[in-house]
Amino acid sequence: MKVAVLDIKGKETGRKVDLSDAVFKIEPNEHAIYLDVKQYLAHQRQGTHQAKERGAIAGSTRKIKKQKGTGTARAGSIKSPIFRGGGRIFGPRSKDYSQKLNKNVKRLARRSALSIKAQENSLMVIEDFNFEAPKTKDFIQVLKSLGLEDKKSLIVLGDSNNNVYLSSRNLTRTEVVTNSELSTYKILNAQNVVLLEGSLEGIESNLSKS
Repeated sequence: MKVAVLDIKGKETGRKVDLSDAVFKIEPNEHAIYLDVKQYLAHQRQGTHQAKERGAIAGSTRKIKKQKGTGTARAGSIKSPIFRGGGRIFGPRSKDYSQKLNKNVKRLARRSALSIKAQENSLMVIEDFNFEAPKTKDFIQVLKSLGLEDKKSLIVLGDSNNNVYLSSRNLTRTEVVTNSELSTYKILNAQNVVLLEGSLEGIESNLSKS
């Protein structure tokens, strides 16, 4: 599968790259995508919600009134949930929401997501670029040239590039990641995926493993 390489001005460089059919041109596996996205979203949950039940409340354990003769219900502790300041009944507890997923399934899901973007013509390859200093204005100009200014886009770098990353950080509709940070959710959540030439080798190497 051959794709034209663009420069940061959105013009063709006259070069083409051969994208691996095993990564960018497979029959998408929807169930693998579902499992990988489900795991990703589950891992975003902190699970630190915790309420104090009666065993966690600080307070006296003495019986606050006699058992009988008061005309009211029995009460054995000031920490009872029916009293103000008492413990909570069946409150939320801390929980680990993380899920396990086979590596091969994750690779299949990412190949499927990239193949979907390729089928939709929402995938482009541009030559590697850098900025002399972090500057959002320069990054916006690159997006304008590529026709992505008003679109949700994912920019995939070969290696971490601090200037490019910092230049994009204030833009809510654009995310910059390295090829090792690529996930099925991020690929599908973006309207357009932009791959820098330097990221292709790493992507194909990581996702071609069986």
